[in-house]
Amino acid sequence: MKSRSSYWQLVPFLRPQATTIFLAFICTLGFTFFWPVLAWLAGRMAKYIGEGNVDALASLAGVAAVVFFLRGASQYGQDSLMANAALKISLALRRKVYAHLQTLSLSYFETAKTGDLAYRLTEDVDRIGEVVNKFFHDFIPSALQLIVVFGYMFFVNWRLTIAVIIIAPLLGVLVGYFGELLLKYSRRSQQGISNIASLLTEVFGGIRVVQAFAAEDYQTRLFAEEAEHNRKAQFLAEKVKALQYVVVGFLQAMGVVFLFFLAGWQISEKRLTGPDFVSYVAAVAMLIDPIAHITSNYNQFKQGQASIDRIFELLTIKPAIVEALDASPLGEITGKVEYRGVSFAYNSDRPVLKNIDFIAHPGEMIALVGPSGAGKTTLVNLLPRFYDPTGGRIFIDGVDIKSVTIKSLRQQIGMVLQENVLFSGTIAQNIAFGQFDFELEDVERAAKIANAHQFIIEQSQGYYTYVGERGVNLSGGQRQRIAIARAVLSNPRILILDEATSALDSESESLVQEALERIMEGRTVFVIAHRLATVRRADRIIVLEQGEIIESGSHEELLAHNGRYAHFHAQQFQIQ
Repeated sequence: MKSRSSYWQLVPFLRPQATTIFLAFICTLGFTFFWPVLAWLAGRMAKYIGEGNVDALASLAGVAAVVFFLRGASQYGQDSLMANAALKISLALRRKVYAHLQTLSLSYFETAKTGDLAYRLTEDVDRIGEVVNKFFHDFIPSALQLIVVFGYMFFVNWRLTIAVIIIAPLLGVLVGYFGELLLKYSRRSQQGISNIASLLTEVFGGIRVVQAFAAEDYQTRLFAEEAEHNRKAQFLAEKVKALQYVVVGFLQAMGVVFLFFLAGWQISEKRLTGPDFVSYVAAVAMLIDPIAHITSNYNQFKQGQASIDRIFELLTIKPAIVEALDASPLGEITGKVEYRGVSFAYNSDRPVLKNIDFIAHPGEMIALVGPSGAGKTTLVNLLPRFYDPTGGRIFIDGVDIKSVTIKSLRQQIGMVLQENVLFSGTIAQNIAFGQFDFELEDVERAAKIANAHQFIIEQSQGYYTYVGERGVNLSGGQRQRIAIARAVLSNPRILILDEATSALDSESESLVQEALERIMEGRTVFVIAHRLATVRRADRIIVLEQGEIIESGSHEELLAHNGRYAHFHAQQFQIQ
């Protein structure tokens, strides 16, 4: 991505804040106007000090007080207005990126680093907001101050000012050179921080595994290596900034020395008076601060450019699952599901599903059986369009699922998985997940169906008990029953149960199984389970192997057929 185009990508986010930015700019003009006035006052006061004119000095002191007050008021307006605009721009950008990430498909999140995404949404977005704020409330005022003060210096003595201007291009070239170096090392540093954030997310999320394998020293070493890489990148960036300040500062100091030499010569030639020189020196002093600010801001702009590139890189990622332009909402359904010649592959050379054909009639329970890697979970993941088939089509009540809106499709499908994630919040909020407004009576009804009501009311605050991140303060069976209540609350016509009881103890499994049987009534249900006892009462059992349907029928029919299902059944029976 070209550096020149990076900041132009922010224009759509600047437009809504145009009025605020314009008002801030008006304040900036007022703030800038007072700089040459202050330089002029310095010269006049020097004159009256030399003459010993106390009355004139008192008058000028009153004028100076008014000027400083108006200048301060203008600066406050400029800073507060721009801070408000910058924060709103950061908020809009953060919302845009977060909303965009929500549209991306599961395939993206399977490879993306969670820590890196979190860093981009927090640190990178904040840095962009800071840069926008700096640009309008610091860089532009500093640039205008340079222009106005240079104009005043021309007015006082154009010969001295030309000498000053000769030095400026050299400073500009040096600032640009150091800025490009800083951009290079800033990108390395930011990537290093993202890597550290990703590592922390993985480790803290799997701390039980780390401790179980006594891998604390191993993880500490990995963290130390990543932290060292980041330290080196940050140190290189800091070295560039330190060298820049030294070189630019030296040239500024030499410029001032040269200026005094020329001024002395001008005074000796009677082309410059003492008070005018004091005024001129005051103006020169007013150049030092904005030059330093512009140099510092330029460095921050380069660092911000790296953040902009990283943020807009996310916005360029297209979702793998896209709604048709003429997609319509899926209305109320009976629950008939049909797979017609469905094939799927995560990688084109390794098919996971091959030419799958079957029909699930409304209210039927379909069990999917087969060894690990047979394609059972992939098959049901195609139904809510987590992925799209690479061949064939899927229909619900005769409607191609690609012709309906994704939201309306998924609202008709409930899912209970082996590892159900609970989010930070109350139990009620987790059951009514995705709903801003919900009735507690509906939540309680769903919890009773899911055999969860009793343990919930025994919690310290009942349905308003805070469950903690990932529901760590609840047992596996309790989390599973909350997940079942969540699935039943929306009253879906199609239900997917993917190993919903495999990780539970016998007592929890009994409660969960009872809840599952209750919510399966009248719904089209897809069940994936390794324990064949779970699927014996299915209307139809589909046996998958290497992505193909090799058997289909009821429990009794498949046992009589004496094929792969009968073999699985015999194996489990012998183990038991």
